[in-house]
Amino acid sequence: MNLKGEKIYLRALEPTDLDFLYQLENDESVWEVSNTCSPYSKFVLKQYLENAHRDIFEVKQLRLVICKREDEKAVGFLDLFDFDPRHRRAGLGIIIFSETDKGQGYATETIQLVISYGFSHLNLHQLYANITLDNKKSMTLFEKLGFIKAGEKKDWVWSQGIFKNEFFYQLINESS
Repeated sequence: MNLKGEKIYLRALEPTDLDFLYQLENDESVWEVSNTCSPYSKFVLKQYLENAHRDIFEVKQLRLVICKREDEKAVGFLDLFDFDPRHRRAGLGIIIFSETDKGQGYATETIQLVISYGFSHLNLHQLYANITLDNKKSMTLFEKLGFIKAGEKKDWVWSQGIFKNEFFYQLINESS
């Protein structure tokens, strides 16, 4: 399995990721996309890291760290979630944390690597993503990579005192 691109590589979570994970999981600005509504303690996140080695077939989720190849700096996370081997699908979520790291092509390369990994190694028939109506950059990114807007969930996400619609994007592996 090759999870290396030109600019980034993907790796498993390590105990040394505790501070980075703590910073991300406790940033209220990303709670909307992570379905989080309360802070995580370092103790809870340390336990999570201790179990992060468990197989995706067992826990139905895989979180990978997105690292820059040039300096090995962690810039974000990629999540495969709701992994369903019977129906051969998984959800895909991605976050590039720092504003200075956004727009550098890291998300594009990450998703390309995960598409290849999901279709070839996990035998997925489809990947999907849930994107709120106001997240135009993510919609553009996923559409550029071949994802199709397959539906809209009305008033799906409650955030900052309002309901937001959420689009359902799919990428079908036509060769599977």
